[in-house]
Amino acid sequence: MPEIPAELPNKQPALRVMPMPSDVNQNGDVFGGWIMAQVDVAGAIPAMRRARGKVATVSVNSFLFKQPVSVGDVVSFFAEVVETGRTSIKVNVEVYAERHPANPLTVKVTEATLTYVAIDQHGNKRELPVVE
Repeated sequence: MPEIPAELPNKQPALRVMPMPSDVNQNGDVFGGWIMAQVDVAGAIPAMRRARGKVATVSVNSFLFKQPVSVGDVVSFFAEVVETGRTSIKVNVEVYAERHPANPLTVKVTEATLTYVAIDQHGNKRELPVVE
């Protein structure tokens, strides 16, 4: 699969990390599960802000791996709330890898949509606060 250069979105990432050698699979690429876990963390950040409190992941609506991620890539996760319900918050997450520090290349590697639900201190669903 050829790498298609991309530009980072002109906004702050929710999360930025660099995978380590312990994060790779038998092929030398970063585990998809590692990326999924980071996407969940990144998506939860704007969801918690919108909920003004705790949230729980209730579904992964879509998840598309476009390119592999390698050790040494700087991986940026851009997350934004795209829809809210009475208790739920849908978040889109786009993931970019910045490769080759000597000859930089930015590639969109993953995109996903997740749904979170606002929860109270006992883990029960609660209504989202009104946004003014």
